[in-house]
Amino acid sequence: MAKKVIISVTNDLSFDQRVAKMCATLSELGFEVELIGRLLPASKPINRKYKTKRLKLYFKKGALFYAFFNLRLLVVLLFSKVDIYHSNDLDTLLANYIASRIRNKPLIYDSHEYFLGVPEIQNRPVSKTVWSAIERYVFPKLKTIITVNQSIAELYKKDYGKDLIIIRNLPNKQIIIQSKTKEDLKIPLDKKIVILQGAGINVDRGAEELLEAIALTNDFLLYIIGTGDVIEKLKNRALNNDLKNKVHFIGRVPYVEMMQYTLNADVGVTLDKDTNINYRFSLPNKIFDYMKAGIPVLASNLKEVAKVINTYKVGLVIFDHRPQTILKGLEELTNNKNQQMKLGINGKKAIELLNWETEVRPIKEIYKKLK
Repeated sequence: MAKKVIISVTNDLSFDQRVAKMCATLSELGFEVELIGRLLPASKPINRKYKTKRLKLYFKKGALFYAFFNLRLLVVLLFSKVDIYHSNDLDTLLANYIASRIRNKPLIYDSHEYFLGVPEIQNRPVSKTVWSAIERYVFPKLKTIITVNQSIAELYKKDYGKDLIIIRNLPNKQIIIQSKTKEDLKIPLDKKIVILQGAGINVDRGAEELLEAIALTNDFLLYIIGTGDVIEKLKNRALNNDLKNKVHFIGRVPYVEMMQYTLNADVGVTLDKDTNINYRFSLPNKIFDYMKAGIPVLASNLKEVAKVINTYKVGLVIFDHRPQTILKGLEELTNNKNQQMKLGINGKKAIELLNWETEVRPIKEIYKKLK
């Protein structure tokens, strides 16, 4: 009989590509997988090859949400058939740790970011104190810990003296077929297309400055695919005459549909600012989606991002967020068609190395030992 892994997150399961890929990987290894998250009013039905469960809670955010989510999760974990617990991020860790100790089951911890550095808790001393206490209590006792890049692994090494397994959030090697043309997507043929993907298009991620750059020219159209805290602000700004018909908001769509826009774009952007430790060391998966689509990348000068851009020669790194600088970068990447094509080809070649199937091998070896 296959051993069962319960994987838990605090999101609604629909759009977390990293977790979906991990679930698929473990299913392919022969494990029975159950993914647990939360149910939101706007949650859409999902159909996966493994079991999913969404917990319905009265509280939608804040301390009460996290407290009640972990209580509900703990009950589910304690009274479910399970052989291995797999916790994603600090906001699911306490329930998983308690359950694993009570039931004497192995626990795998996957930290998608340096949690205590997230901007949402920096000005909330009580919240930060609580999360810090949970991490300091549990983290040193963990045996298998995963994180998303070398820089964050080094931060945890400094804090706790532990070596972490690095599994970057790389795309699957499978090629996404371009099934829709610009005409199908109603994208004009006479403009250069800029794409900004993002599950969290929030403050300090450069979107505001990107709109100001687009406002300076009539050569580019911007397509924003995703959601975030600044979307309404961006939509209001886009109503002004200097941006009229230049910015298109697609919203959050399934991955394959999103990639149809990306495959029809001329350049992809990622412009996070170095305003907090997580942004400083971030490595957004959108970079690899742009590379997979064969389009050059315009990026801000963050350590992990710049390392990929410069190592594989897939785009351009800029050193400030002035709209003029962003526009100059867009022009440099698209004015020379031969260079644009070469950067795109470099990206596609790099994905032959930078893919989930290659990246996930270390954790597959660990899970094989647990079978």
